[in-house]
Amino acid sequence: MSQPQPRTASSVADCRADFPILEQCISGAPLVYLDSAASAQQPAAVIDAVARYQREDHANVHRGVHTLSHRATEAYEGARDKLRDFINAASRREIVFTSGTTESINLVAQSYCRPRIGAGDKILITHLEHHANIVPWQILCEQTGAELLVAPIDDAGQVELDALLAMMTDDVFILAISHVSNALGTISPIADIIATAKERGIPVLVDGAQGVPHLAIDVRALDCDFYAFSGHKMFGPTGTGVLYGRESLLDAMPPYQGGGDMILEVSFEATVYNELPYKFEAGTPNISGCVGLGAAVDYLQSVGMQRIADYEHELHDYMVAELKAIDGIRLIGQATEKASVQSFLLDDIHSHDLGTILDHQGVAIRTGHHCAMPVMQHFGISGTARASLALYNNEDDVNRLTEAVLKAKQVFA
Repeated sequence: MSQPQPRTASSVADCRADFPILEQCISGAPLVYLDSAASAQQPAAVIDAVARYQREDHANVHRGVHTLSHRATEAYEGARDKLRDFINAASRREIVFTSGTTESINLVAQSYCRPRIGAGDKILITHLEHHANIVPWQILCEQTGAELLVAPIDDAGQVELDALLAMMTDDVFILAISHVSNALGTISPIADIIATAKERGIPVLVDGAQGVPHLAIDVRALDCDFYAFSGHKMFGPTGTGVLYGRESLLDAMPPYQGGGDMILEVSFEATVYNELPYKFEAGTPNISGCVGLGAAVDYLQSVGMQRIADYEHELHDYMVAELKAIDGIRLIGQATEKASVQSFLLDDIHSHDLGTILDHQGVAIRTGHHCAMPVMQHFGISGTARASLALYNNEDDVNRLTEAVLKAKQVFA
């Protein structure tokens, strides 16, 4: 299979044309989609890859001797190889397909941690986390008697690094931390954090749901033990995701679920489990979704992750500057290092009301607590309006956003 060819440096701004959903109008106005942190849109290449698989190759994987099964297996496993290369994993055995970041984190909590952890052990997270990186650890603590520790954040929306490092004591069993905050866009210095954790013998799981679509990820350079992410954040289908795990750790972990395809031999007396990564992939997988996820990787690589990061950084700076110029705007989260997201409030207008007025002008943003209630509690608010960027956005989108916010201000005045 030929490798995707990189685009020219000036063509990132042209990526919008690759996304057919953006050609429509909402309420009579061209759609401006600023909700990619919730779910990114899919390029035609992904849509076509899924449709082609469904039309021509659909069959179950790993089990059949007929041609369609071979084709399906080749496409499914080909996506695994693409993902291995995309994050620079050492082996395809370290790429476990899941339904998304949430399942990936639950897998680690229940398969890696639960058999080994007990009363007196601690699980360390931060105040910045998505609910998916909070609730599984609370459940684990209820199951085992372990204690959940939460490192604080400051008023810029950054983890208080000194406090986090001080909490890395000998009784911390695992550190679970987001790479990029979904609510605020904060990029945490995870390379430095991981390095300190490794010095102290603490395994690290990174919630990379918001990191993978916007930053070049190298799990070997980061030296993390687990890295979890979702397909639908990175222009792929929903219901797909990956758990990267260090092979030595995955190999020692018991299965997360039982069923077909995760076994080699079954009798009523005993079961012999399959090799990695299939030991953690029970049942018929989301084959078409994984094919689409592989196509999304091809697309991202054709654009270039560093190009994407640079382009989005400039556009984010422009969006923040334009929002700041609006009287009555309160920006929530002003970290030094950010990616793609800006949360804000306008006067005393409820975020849901603001989002509704913007939608009537064709501008789609997210409103509410963004599955990060503790972050909202830190700022003393119930929720925010959140505009999140992707490679298909441009300055015109930002201008439409600010115009719509100004219109909302007039309406509620």
